Amino acid sequence: MYRESDLVCVAKRLNNKKRGYLVVNRLQGKHIPVRPAQALELFESLADVLQGEYGRDSLLLVGFAETATAIGAAVAAALGCRYMQTTREKLDDVDWLYFSESHSHATQQKLVREDVEKAAEECTRIVFVEDEVTTGNTIGKIVQILKERYPGKFQYSVASVLNGMKEADLKSFCDLGISVHYLVKTDHEGFEKIAAGYPEDGKVVDCVGAAGMAREPWELVPGRVDARRLVDSTRMRQQCERLGKAVLERYPVKAGERILVLGTEEFMYPPLCIAAWMERKGADVSFHATTRSPIAVSADESYPFQCRYELRSFYDGERATYLYDLDKYDQVYVVTDAWQEEEAGTDSLAYALSQSGNFAVHWIRWENE
Repeated sequence: MYRESDLVCVAKRLNNKKRGYLVVNRLQGKHIPVRPAQALELFESLADVLQGEYGRDSLLLVGFAETATAIGAAVAAALGCRYMQTTREKLDDVDWLYFSESHSHATQQKLVREDVEKAAEECTRIVFVEDEVTTGNTIGKIVQILKERYPGKFQYSVASVLNGMKEADLKSFCDLGISVHYLVKTDHEGFEKIAAGYPEDGKVVDCVGAAGMAREPWELVPGRVDARRLVDSTRMRQQCERLGKAVLERYPVKAGERILVLGTEEFMYPPLCIAAWMERKGADVSFHATTRSPIAVSADESYPFQCRYELRSFYDGERATYLYDLDKYDQVYVVTDAWQEEEAGTDSLAYALSQSGNFAVHWIRWENE
């Protein structure tokens, strides 16, 4: 069993007037480095809850970008059901179902419409998977959209590691027919005050202007599964295993070696699987990912983040992304599914890694067959 104190720390959002604080999960592997086995154990605990509740149902799991994509994929893989994630990225030649997160730094969320319609032919229940549900407003909006577009096709549930919904929010979900499942109940009372109490005096490293950084060439690995589209989670897991084997064949790891595996934005589950493989080989592995989330940093040691690296995105060279509290490692593996070369993103991350003393950096791109 997990407790709130095991998972939750409170950070301060940058330039967000709607909600000044951010609930950060220590074991999620997004903003804070985590042991891969710890993250996967947490996600499998959530899968166990759903297995007990819906073991015989035909499920579609939907993971929310960007922070819950690894959670959703891992839970779906454990259940062997259909899976897709929301996305904020551009995809060619698709129609979208749009909805929004009003409190977020990047409000637009979307699902591929034809994939939802395909799922409607074989799935009876949609389970939305989140890292944390605070009010449920976002999920309530998408359920209303889906009910109007596909009346009577689905039943609806939400599963999250953390749940901070108040009684009135839970009642509104009950009225909408949305079942609620979670591992840990959180109380947000006082979180705004806690976040506001930290000075923003941490270290900020601007990596945006870096150019022409010396680095290894990309290692291209075929077999990509894009969970922004509807996928069979069993095949997704198998392809992630193939990816992990290919990486380990190319880069054998040593027992005790300190390793960082970095995912990129929404792309988290496959690099987490690679990190877990390396950990099982006896390496000392940490995992986390770049993010769109702008978070304040503070020199206060009780605050979760002391240093923010400001980057450019691998997916859009004009977009700001961030990385927090890099350490020095023996080897770093950057793993992405970015479908085009964005020199600004690569150079800015290479610079950030060099500034934290990391020079043995390997660049891996998962590509289509």
